[in-house]
Formats: sequence, structure tokens, C-alpha cells
Amino acid sequence: MTDQTINRVLVTGGAGYVGSVLTPKLLDAGYEVVVFDIQYFGDDFLPKSNPKLTSIKGDLRDTAAFAEAVKGCDAVIHLACISNDPSFILDPNLSKSINYDCFEPMVLASKAAGVKRFVYASTSSVYGVSDSPDVTEDHPLVPLTDYNKYKGMCEPLLWKHISDDFVGVTIRPATVCGYGPRMRLDLSVNILTNHAVNNGKITVFGGSQLRPNIHVEDVTDLYVDLLTQPAEKIQGETFNAGYQNMSISDIAEVVKKVVEEEFPGRPPIDIVTTPTDDIRSYHVNSDKIRNKIGFQPKRTVEDAVRGLCRAFREGKLPNSLTDDKYFNVKTMQKLTAA
Repeated sequence: MTDQTINRVLVTGGAGYVGSVLTPKLLDAGYEVVVFDIQYFGDDFLPKSNPKLTSIKGDLRDTAAFAEAVKGCDAVIHLACISNDPSFILDPNLSKSINYDCFEPMVLASKAAGVKRFVYASTSSVYGVSDSPDVTEDHPLVPLTDYNKYKGMCEPLLWKHISDDFVGVTIRPATVCGYGPRMRLDLSVNILTNHAVNNGKITVFGGSQLRPNIHVEDVTDLYVDLLTQPAEKIQGETFNAGYQNMSISDIAEVVKKVVEEEFPGRPPIDIVTTPTDDIRSYHVNSDKIRNKIGFQPKRTVEDAVRGLCRAFREGKLPNSLTDDKYFNVKTMQKLTAA
């Protein structure tokens, strides 16, 4: 492998939920950071006073703009996507163009610019529904939706272009949870906590489905760590990154317990269970990433719920049940209608 020294990192989607936690960590670790983001949610959550940060409002489908932004960068962490299934249904063409069509041109532009390391954030939902007690990285991809399908289809496009001087690695993160400056309240743990705190009631759709979870602080620690991992340990590798596999019902019980502890004196929280069409269920095994590069998440679902309770108490999430900015689909609907 050629010199893998990394000083300047471009983060696509760096102003998003995960990006808003990752970007400050990269700056704290001493990197120069270029955020390339379409900014559907703005970029006010970023530490823009930091001289090592460059925030670019850009569209990944504009390969020329991306190629310009990536000049001088040593690594790319690709987070940007239209990020959940209902957003896909709103405008499948937009979603395909952002999540798939522009991916290989972006990889090629990165390589041409001299990028040494490309980290691709795929998703563990590429596995769809699986009865397997342990879904490892070699489990077949059985995507249920276009979102899952296109995320999976990008993975081999990266492998086509890796070389001694262009290291590629794919991460399949579990469902992310916990507080971030650009908050999403449309992900399972975050949804249930929001309703428990602000409604006094949790509605569980189905309940028996298993979902893997990972704290936003853990998954962002992983992305920072991947910049210094020996190239030979990660080159061409796909890693699951999850911590706790829990049923939706079990998550609801954890949320109920923690919120009642964090807000004593309130009435007990009701859990209401209703049927659902969303049958995605899979138990993700993350042994490979621990064994190969030593990555072990440290924060539990309970930690995520406590952090969210703290954010609610501190007034960081005003109008959390009604403001569209916390919900990707509602924001996309407004943008599509505009």
C-alpha cells in the first residue's frame, strides 16, 4: 500500500444526523474537514467558526462540483443519501439518482483527485427479513425496498475501483439512535423516546421484529477510527456495525423504564401495541469488525434514551412532535411540493 497519511477529509452528508456528530469529532482529532451536503436541513449545526471546516452546499449528482470539492482531500466518508424508505416512496427517481446513479462517478472523481481512502456507509437493512439467528456479512442481501436495494448495489461499484493507492471499506450500520445536533426523530429508539417524554404514551407497531441498534456516538467513533486503521485490515472489507439486537417491544420497555426514571413524578407511561406492515426483522452479528479491527460499541440503547431525555430537559428539541425538521419524510414532502 502507498502512503496512507490522511490530513483532509471530505464528508458527504456532513450536515446530517450522523454527520453533525461526526464532523466535530474529525475536527477535534485534528483533521481538516470539507462537508459536502445538499443542506435540506441547513448547516447551522456545524461548528462553522472552526477555521479547519469548509461547508459546501452541493448536490452529489453534480459530479463536477463534487470533483472540485474533493481536490486536496485524502479521504472520503460517504454518508449522504435519501435515508429512509418513505422518503424513497415520495420521489423514487430523486432517491435513485442520489443513492445510486451518482455513486460510481463520485468514487471515480475521488480516485482521480488522489483520495487514498473511501469509507462507504451502507446499511444493515440490506438484509431485509431473516430468520437466521446471526446475520453475518456473507448473508444474502434480500432488500425489501428500493432504499435497501440501491444501498446494496453501490457496494460492488466501490470494489471495482479499489487499488493499492485507493483503499475502500463498506460499513453496514445498524439503526442509529441517540442525540445529535441535527436531530432525527423518525428512527425507532428516538421515535419511542420522543413520544414517551412528550405524549406519555408509546405506540408499538408489531413489536416482535428484531432490529439491530447502534448509538450515534459509537458509529461516528468508528468512522474516525477507520481513517487510521492499517489499510490491509480494511481494504475491500464489508463490516456490520451494530450493538444491541432488540425487539421493538423490548426497546419500548427500556424507553418506558428510563423515561420514568428521568422524569419522576409523572404518570406511568402506557405502551400500546398495534399491527404493522413493516416486517423487517434481522439479528445482525458484528463479530467480524470486533475481531478484525477491534471495534466494540460502548453505548447502549438505554444510554441513547438517557441522552435524549437530557436533550429534552435542556430544551434542545423544541416542538419535537410537530416540527418537520426532525422528520426526513415531512421535510422531503415540503421540498418536493415547493
